[in-house]
Amino acid sequence: MNADLRLELKTLIIEACDKDCEPASIGDDELLFGPEAPLQLDSLDALQVSMAIKKKYGLRLPDSKETRRVLSSVANMSEHLAAWLAQQA
Repeated sequence: MNADLRLELKTLIIEACDKDCEPASIGDDELLFGPEAPLQLDSLDALQVSMAIKKKYGLRLPDSKETRRVLSSVANMSEHLAAWLAQQA
């Protein structure tokens, strides 16, 4: 499930942030935000991604420090989301 979840999250990021790239081109551990990141996502993109995660999965990310850590990479997002989904089951 983790590989599928990561692919879903990559697709969600591309759609939420209106980027023109393939999900496979996003590395699991690469930084997503900041000028040095390949996608160069910014704070507005972070808001879009967190809203898309809430809409699709029901997970709210209210704490800004935790949100920053979770959204830093696809690997962090999938790990956090998988743990959260397991608790919900």
